[in-house]
Amino acid sequence: MKKYILSFALACMSLLSFAQANYEKIMTGKIAKIETCKTPEDFQILANDFQRIAEKETAKWLPNYYAAFSYLQKGRVLMREGKMQDMDAVADQAQKYIDAAENLEKENSEIHLLQKMVYSLKMMVNPQERYMTFGMKAQEELTKAEKFDSNNPRVTLIKAEDIYFTPEQYGGSKTKGMEMFKTALEKFNSFKPKTNLSPNWGKGEAEYFINQPTK
Repeated sequence: MKKYILSFALACMSLLSFAQANYEKIMTGKIAKIETCKTPEDFQILANDFQRIAEKETAKWLPNYYAAFSYLQKGRVLMREGKMQDMDAVADQAQKYIDAAENLEKENSEIHLLQKMVYSLKMMVNPQERYMTFGMKAQEELTKAEKFDSNNPRVTLIKAEDIYFTPEQYGGSKTKGMEMFKTALEKFNSFKPKTNLSPNWGKGEAEYFINQPTK
């Protein structure tokens, strides 16, 4: 009897190991696609893929995180294309997955940073009308993200973007933003993700801005 119990336990361990390896393989492939997506449609397909993974891996926060991130990237592309009318709906979709991720992982710098990005996206639909609501909420979330991990290079990257794109009359500065991009890159160069699946995006963006003229 003990022999059968041991065999059953070993079989369960083997299945769990296989499932974990399969999960990591699928996630690694999907995460790699983030760098190759260009259009809103590309990011929508990727968000759908992460959603399906999240529905199966209900105890893991990262599939929800990457689903939200994919929606945010879709929103940023729409913003560059001037399609402001679509951004609220995209931000609301991202919010759904951020909430799911935070239910599983509390006080996480990466999740609060995405929350900041959601509020910023909603603010950009109409900055004059929405700054006092979504703009202030975005700053609160950025403060939380930095509190939970002051060495997170993505926090410094997003702060740099805010300063770089804010008009000087409202406290922005391309020069100061550029300096902060350099600080972000220094952090990226020494940053080590906790796992192979942990958030590791942003270094290329910091390098891109550093190579831009300040005026």
